Amino acid sequence: MKTNKEILEEINEAIRSGNYDVIIEYCQEDTKWLFVGEHEINGREAVKEYIKDAYLAPPEFTQHLFADGNYVIATGEISLVDAYRKWTKFSYCDIWKFEDGKIAELKAFVIPD
Repeated sequence: MKTNKEILEEINEAIRSGNYDVIIEYCQEDTKWLFVGEHEINGREAVKEYIKDAYLAPPEFTQHLFADGNYVIATGEISLVDAYRKWTKFSYCDIWKFEDGKIAELKAFVIPD
């Protein structure tokens, strides 16, 4: 059985290659994603729509992962392409909560650089 950290590493490799379905497969049906100070996403289908809108191209990111129990914390920098094909860089800290090998919650702190 994979650890939560290994699952997140697998998800991140898939995202880097543009295979976004992997993250959806690892989400619980009632997953909850909170982007602090911005918005909240509830449910696997809503996450799928968010990813379709947010990842117009595979993001470029660096990160450090720290795992403890059901939680994996990722911190680093990410660059995303917007609708005008312009890359924007952000610093972030994500707190991922796993239950039974699935993403139950994400609490994300994202700040433009």
